[in-house]
Amino acid sequence: MELPNSARAVVIGGGVAGCSVAYHLARLGWSEVILVERHELTEGTTWHSAGFVGQLRSTVTQTKMIMYSAGLYPELAELTGMDPGWRGVGGLRLATTPERVEESLRLAGAGETYGLGLSVLSGAEAKEMLPLLDVRDVRAALWLPGDGWLDPALLARALAAGAEKLGVRIFTGTRVTGLDVVGGEVSGVRHARGAEEWSVQADTVVIAAGAASGRVGRLAGVDIPVVPIKHQYVVTEPFDVPSSMPTVRDPDNIVYFREEGGGILVGGYIRNPEIWDTGHPLEEPRTLFAADMPKFQESWESAARRVPALGRTGIVKVVHGPEAFTPDGEFLLGETAVRGLWTAAGFCVHGLAAAGGVGKIMAEWIVDGSPEYDVFGMDLRRFGGHARSSSWARAKALDSYSKYYDIVYPGEERTAARPLRRSPAWVRHAELGAEFGEKSGWERVNWFKSNAGPSPEAREAPGGRGALEDQEAWETRGDREARPAGWAGRVWSPAIRQECLATRDAAGLFDQTSFSKLEISGHQALMRLQRVCAGQLDRPPGSIVYTQLLNERGGIEADLTVTRLAEDRFRLVTGTAFGVHDAAWLRGHGLDVRDVTSAHACYCLWGPRALDILGTLSDDDLTFGYMRAREISVGNVPVLAQRVTFVGEFGWELYCPSEYGLTLWDALMEAGTPYGMRPAGYRAIDSMRLEKGYRVWGMDITPETTPVEAGLGFAVAKDKDFLGRSALEAAARRLACLVLDDPRQVCLGGEPVRLGGEPVRLGGEPASRVTSGGYGHRVERSIAYAYLPAGTAPGDRAEVGVTGTWVGATVVAEPLYDPASDRIRHLPA
Repeated sequence: MELPNSARAVVIGGGVAGCSVAYHLARLGWSEVILVERHELTEGTTWHSAGFVGQLRSTVTQTKMIMYSAGLYPELAELTGMDPGWRGVGGLRLATTPERVEESLRLAGAGETYGLGLSVLSGAEAKEMLPLLDVRDVRAALWLPGDGWLDPALLARALAAGAEKLGVRIFTGTRVTGLDVVGGEVSGVRHARGAEEWSVQADTVVIAAGAASGRVGRLAGVDIPVVPIKHQYVVTEPFDVPSSMPTVRDPDNIVYFREEGGGILVGGYIRNPEIWDTGHPLEEPRTLFAADMPKFQESWESAARRVPALGRTGIVKVVHGPEAFTPDGEFLLGETAVRGLWTAAGFCVHGLAAAGGVGKIMAEWIVDGSPEYDVFGMDLRRFGGHARSSSWARAKALDSYSKYYDIVYPGEERTAARPLRRSPAWVRHAELGAEFGEKSGWERVNWFKSNAGPSPEAREAPGGRGALEDQEAWETRGDREARPAGWAGRVWSPAIRQECLATRDAAGLFDQTSFSKLEISGHQALMRLQRVCAGQLDRPPGSIVYTQLLNERGGIEADLTVTRLAEDRFRLVTGTAFGVHDAAWLRGHGLDVRDVTSAHACYCLWGPRALDILGTLSDDDLTFGYMRAREISVGNVPVLAQRVTFVGEFGWELYCPSEYGLTLWDALMEAGTPYGMRPAGYRAIDSMRLEKGYRVWGMDITPETTPVEAGLGFAVAKDKDFLGRSALEAAARRLACLVLDDPRQVCLGGEPVRLGGEPVRLGGEPASRVTSGGYGHRVERSIAYAYLPAGTAPGDRAEVGVTGTWVGATVVAEPLYDPASDRIRHLPA
């Protein structure tokens, strides 16, 4: 069978990813889809997968993908008559430490919100289920009856057969030698089979080549940060292990195991992983490495302690193969910088479980323009330009692999490949004892250790209420009482509170240089922006508009501000990690976008003394109105001052060319300190934005939520047409603010860590999950946000599950702090 000269789509890779993408493209009605594989199907990375399927994951999207995958298998069997290799034996996840028990309880709470059936068992109950186990140190176990394992080759072949039934043509033994790119768009794929070469014209190409995806991407000048890492598991001789044995994960001992051929398959995540250092990964079929039993010793010994019978059992097979890991241990999905060239790669050991969901997402994305689920955490565009560095990608991937089973606590920071991107004022932050976090490669201040105690001004303040009294009350309660309960208090400092109160009573100075800045100009800039932005942008130069970019379903693809710098020039400011994503979305809708993030430093001066502070440095009129921007001079520095806030206090975002950044920071610090101003970090920002009800994209608002549902209808223009408008209807649910009865029980919400999303009940019944939460120091309340039925009203009662304990909560009107926004809109008294 010869390759055609043209196709609607070419999928590169005959593993489970490529077969799933091809199948789902055909299921959505695409004809003339071809799949090419260098070897035979599954002979790259798929064939040696251990095949574990655990449905309960750290995010709702991952869980939805795996639940969808589980539902796909019966469909495949019916369509093809082939067994997809599914073994629904259930799964046990063991906990042997108090911290892991707490993680298990949080996972159980999250499972409720996903609609997963699961149970929390004692060690004795786990042993009843699997008598092979030694459970003397097991404090708890999660039982997930929907878990199991797959035969990877059977699944891939069933997907391939299903794709062929729907018209996909599959060509094995076919090597990709080149990708044709014209004007920034893919136009075709060059192939070779033996000495024969030919090209296939196609304007949609999907790279699903597993560990070889990075090499294939480079044929088009595209960087796909896949890092092949050696992963090892063993299979024992048979010793009458029943085929009904559930899968077992023992993360405290970094080991997993299941039944295989009457014996047990044992795998684990070693602490000193090794990269497969080759420029031509998967050049040969069924690549395996020599066994390295010394490296596997810890995993084997852990398994033998858990299953004593293993100590009397021989190993008959060692599988030591390459796995396609990524810098953060998550998939790499979506469109690359070359239009029409897509990737579905980086399956990171857990990818087989979600393979069906990956195919669904990719097909919807390609065909409809956006997938059903929020997939930003898997989107290739979550990384910046630094991801093209192989040394960076390797350092991050090794760190991710080595800590794969570790508990990731809220606020915990990884240190690999840091520091990388730094603000001009970074050196000053370090001098002040900044506790740095990292986002998209940027070093960002979480808080300043120098703020942990009261300021000299507070100590010397005259009688009466104010910062001193607040500080004394806080100190009297002591660190133990002040520290939030549970995980929220693990990575914490009293400096966070001091920074919030200083911003309320005097001023805070925040470094937001990392925020992404995009510029759009030209005579059609307004017209095209009007089409993609839900807000009304046709306002005079100097205007700032808060708005969203919506998809066809009305879901929020981006949340940003747009400043009209001139009649034909606009600057968009979006989150630190979202610049590449948002720029790609805009370019995909016909706009010419320049990323100017690195060209400008940005410091935010907010608080009631901000006008006094800036007034000592500038002779310009600073009384211009809220949501307005003006060019001013601050000392000797040219500055664009934008009267906007993300903390609910009067003040400005101050932008200057980067070369002035250190000078501007020093000037502001010198001028502000006598007024009680403190430098402050992102943990304070998050506390204050919760009090004001300001939404965060990726947590409170996503491509799965509309502005109406999110309470952002005020930002939607009523007098123009825009993308997604026809999908905006009356909402059946609304984002609501909850105040917990116990102020020390702090919700973590949808924070981008492995856990979060506490379950919410109304009337004792599951209703939702927390999108974001934290403690509001200005209002002395523990705050949580969750989507609740539209009829829910202030005063209604709810319960929030915090680490296995149900805490009472009340729905309240928002915002909690300064509900009339007088502090923002008016000049300080």
